[in-house]
Amino acid sequence: MNKDNSLHSEQNTPWWREAVIYQVYPRSFRDTNGDGIGDLPGITEKLDYIAGLGADIVWISPFFTSPMKDFGYDVADYCDVDPMFGTLDDFDALVAKAHSLGLKIMIDQVLSHTADIHPWFSESRKSRDNPKADWYVWADPLADGNPPNNWLSVFGGSSWQWDSRRKQYYLHNFLVSQPDMNFHHPDVQQAHLDNLRFWLARGVDGVRMDACNFHFHDPELRSNPAATSRDTSTVTDVNPYGMQAHVYDKTRPENLAFLQKIRVLLDEFGAVAIGEVGADDALGVMADYTADGDKLHMAYSFNLLTPEFSAGHVRRQVEEFEARVKGGWASWSVGNHDSIRVMTRWGGAAPTHTLAKLVLAMQLSLKGTPCLYQGDELALTEADVPFELLQDPYGITFWPEFKGRDGCRTPIPWTAELPNAGFTTGTPWLPVAEEHIASAASAQETDTDSPLNFARRIIAWRRQQPQLTRGEIVFFDAPEPVLALRRDLAGHASVLAVFNLGPDPATYEFADALDAVSMIGHGLHGSAEGSTLTLPAYGAWFGTKN
Repeated sequence: MNKDNSLHSEQNTPWWREAVIYQVYPRSFRDTNGDGIGDLPGITEKLDYIAGLGADIVWISPFFTSPMKDFGYDVADYCDVDPMFGTLDDFDALVAKAHSLGLKIMIDQVLSHTADIHPWFSESRKSRDNPKADWYVWADPLADGNPPNNWLSVFGGSSWQWDSRRKQYYLHNFLVSQPDMNFHHPDVQQAHLDNLRFWLARGVDGVRMDACNFHFHDPELRSNPAATSRDTSTVTDVNPYGMQAHVYDKTRPENLAFLQKIRVLLDEFGAVAIGEVGADDALGVMADYTADGDKLHMAYSFNLLTPEFSAGHVRRQVEEFEARVKGGWASWSVGNHDSIRVMTRWGGAAPTHTLAKLVLAMQLSLKGTPCLYQGDELALTEADVPFELLQDPYGITFWPEFKGRDGCRTPIPWTAELPNAGFTTGTPWLPVAEEHIASAASAQETDTDSPLNFARRIIAWRRQQPQLTRGEIVFFDAPEPVLALRRDLAGHASVLAVFNLGPDPATYEFADALDAVSMIGHGLHGSAEGSTLTLPAYGAWFGTKN
């Protein structure tokens, strides 16, 4: 299907501000060759499904050549496709099919670190005086043999690993097998710009910048101070990483100039960038990285990927970003490949489909570009993967209090009647969750009230409300669990949106509802009588008012 190109409804509105992003995690999306691992032809096969959902941008997690110790986020060749996912020809076919459907393709870029088998690192570790000796972050030990400072890895333990070849430590902010590159070296920056150009020239429309605030480190290697407030949004409370204020190992000021270089390149191709920000002050970094129209186009953080689900929490995140941003733009995500699925994280042991609908409606009503994670449109819950089947090294390290990321990465159930719910004819790399089979896309197609069909309707409905895609945002004081907001756009009536984030019915005295006209077509339930709003469990009301 060809979507109408109504994203350009006002000439001065960047198209990506009105778009909806859909994230594909390739390993778990669709396998076409029976090896149990999703592949690029599988994504191509399902592009009609994504287009039919109403998405505009398909963000594809890494598919580059990799030893897969972190499942593609450890890149061994930035300019080729790993054979388990297909070939460059498969990628070109995917881009061509996407463009024919009016979809844009956004690929992951993991620049801060490589795989330890990358040729660059193999050369760098050979000696201290080879051409790539300074392409990675190397440091001498302290006099007692310890690492040069107290920096910690997100995935556990010190972020320094001893290397016997150079008799030095190298930095790794994630796995030991993911050495960090030295972005203070101009050749490193240029190498990554060249890699980006390779994909942009193949027709890629955008890039998602993984861990984009990790590019630079403090060249003096100063130790981080203790955190004044422990970070539990980027990592869980069982991870000591949150006990430091990460002022020297990431989010360094030099990164701004590098992001400006990336923007110049992107502008040459008319492409866009979204940055992942995991930081102590994530909203402030998001604001800085998207400010002034010369760095990233948009950014997202983990602030809505936490267990906290309250009207106050959602309001605080949006208002704080809006107060600090200087012309920049947020992308609000409630689910991705690194987080417990939102249905379980916010819905507990027995979440309902009404919760899934409410969460999506709320996400689509915030000021910013919404990013949806594969399977959330099916209201999938977090899968319980037993320890013996775990694949994620992060989860294996912190088991059992933190079970890792496999529970949100299990295969998508396509057809309930087929083995492995139609994901693969082989043995899937992670088990298909038994409880997901009833939620397969095939089962939801025929149910007009299913989460999938609701998602299609409300995404299409939102596209017709320019206030929700382009308008300014104002929140109203309301008692928990009610979230009330207004979206204003010059030349249009204001849209009022009120959400009940709780499992029980709620009433709300909302003076602005007087003389408002209730909106229809969104598919949620709620009513207004005078200034009194009556909202069922996980219900919502939309209205317009001049």
